[in-house]
Amino acid sequence: MNKKVSSTWILLSLAISAFAIGSTEFISVGIMPLLTKTFGISLAQGGLTVSIYAIGIMFGAPILALVTNRWDRKKLLIGIMISFIIGNLLSALAPNFTILLAGRVIAALSHGIFMTIASLIAADVVAPNKRASAIAVMFTGLTVATITGVPIGTFIGQTFNWRMSFLFLVALGLIGLITNIILVPNKLPLPKPTSVSGIWKILKQPQLLLILLVTSLGYGATFPVYTYLSTILNKNMNWSQSAIVIILIFYGVTVAIGNTLGGKWANKSPLSALLKMFLGLGVALVVVRLTINFHFLGLLAILLLGLFAFMNVPGLQLYIVQLAEKYTPNEVPLASALNISAFNVGITLGSTIGGQAVAHNQLINTPWIGIGMLVLGILLIAILKRMEKDPEPKLDLENC
Repeated sequence: MNKKVSSTWILLSLAISAFAIGSTEFISVGIMPLLTKTFGISLAQGGLTVSIYAIGIMFGAPILALVTNRWDRKKLLIGIMISFIIGNLLSALAPNFTILLAGRVIAALSHGIFMTIASLIAADVVAPNKRASAIAVMFTGLTVATITGVPIGTFIGQTFNWRMSFLFLVALGLIGLITNIILVPNKLPLPKPTSVSGIWKILKQPQLLLILLVTSLGYGATFPVYTYLSTILNKNMNWSQSAIVIILIFYGVTVAIGNTLGGKWANKSPLSALLKMFLGLGVALVVVRLTINFHFLGLLAILLLGLFAFMNVPGLQLYIVQLAEKYTPNEVPLASALNISAFNVGITLGSTIGGQAVAHNQLINTPWIGIGMLVLGILLIAILKRMEKDPEPKLDLENC
């Protein structure tokens, strides 16, 4: 009984911190028009607030996972939230766009290492058949942030000033810091020691390398559209700025539903579930493209996109942990960190290519970029499924 209660409190504390961090990751999506106006930058340059954040996570997650591998888990969580607060405070006070991006990088470094260790803690404190659901609970903080944190931050920015949006994130970070201090138990189990060579051990495993690529392509497929969601809703679908705040709330609700369903579906057979989720996301992107210049139909398409956008996250994170436990058991934390990086390779790839399309006045065609990424991801899943059915090639490749 005590273990069950303890697990619940741990997951709650992780979800609260994830809420603060999730609100930060996508806040610039809601206030993008305000940032471009204040700093006199183009929409494509404004997209750097998303891609540079993702790059910070991409490099920070594995590097910090190595550096902090043997650090006390609770002290590490507290340190993460303190640096998160500092990064957002710097963005709030930024006198120019460069300083704002520097604040985004500091916050991103905190984000990457948080998601790495939080995923592992969530998976470790529940029964094996509930691990994807536990990861989904932790990621619920991110989806709730999409429902409330990002829209509230957007509303604050539109009503007062975009700097107040970042101060709102500082306040959320303080709440996350306090909940970590109160709810996270002391002396959490430490992972096994790892080293830089562990990265090579993971990358030379064909299955692990393939799932990292699948994560980048499948998760990143949403971001050519999502990075410029406020602009699409405003300029293409003719929704007012005040209406967009409400739309972002409903978008977040669909994301939360999708995340919960994705966690449940991925528990038993994550790879098969991921294939179906990718196909659903592909259909949603096609519908967005076909309705991008329509008012109400476009809105329905955006909500459909929200349902599938992050549904794949629990399954992708669970599957790499399962593969790492099987093929590189001493490098599970590092594999988890690399997958967090892979998520953000996808964000960087999707938002950057989307930004290039926007720079060439092709905003309406950004869904096709996501669809192209999904096609590649689905092909890689097909290869992984074949490897699951025929384990012999996996052994041969590992021994080469």
